[in-house]
Amino acid sequence: MSDILGRVMDEQDLFKKLLGKVPGFKGYVDRTNRRAADKLLRETIAGRFDALGQRISALQRDLISQGGLSWVDDLEAAVIKLRTFTDRVRTASYGYAGFFDAVKINSDELAMIYQYDLSLLESGDEVERAIDNVEAAMGTDGLGAAIRQLTQQAQKCIEAFDKRTEVILSGAKPAQA
Repeated sequence: MSDILGRVMDEQDLFKKLLGKVPGFKGYVDRTNRRAADKLLRETIAGRFDALGQRISALQRDLISQGGLSWVDDLEAAVIKLRTFTDRVRTASYGYAGFFDAVKINSDELAMIYQYDLSLLESGDEVERAIDNVEAAMGTDGLGAAIRQLTQQAQKCIEAFDKRTEVILSGAKPAQA
């Protein structure tokens, strides 16, 4: 996670670096950097899962061409779950408590959120392995089990993102007015 934040900070222009030295402004710049890093991270996660969804769509086309129409709907359940996950990642508000937000995140909670973000990235590997299993099981008796495993992995992605949201909403302290 710190690599993404570091990348955003390294790409600051000279003006932001100068203003970062102004007393009181550094905190604002840091929050802006966290928001930019969050946006970059979530765009990366969404892009990765878009590619995985395209790979499943290709498998659906293969099933149709091989006469496996009965499995296409089962595989579609996994696609729908991955799209739901990707849409949530892509459309959630960016950043961890902005300047005027009602919720402020402390450093411990931010560390927890970063851990969830890392698990979201790593879940792409698990989904990819499940897709590999579906591909390997095409034309065999194990296809149904492989599709169920893929659907379960897609559901785990949704649940992980929901837990991340819970940390933000329930673990954070309301801002003082």
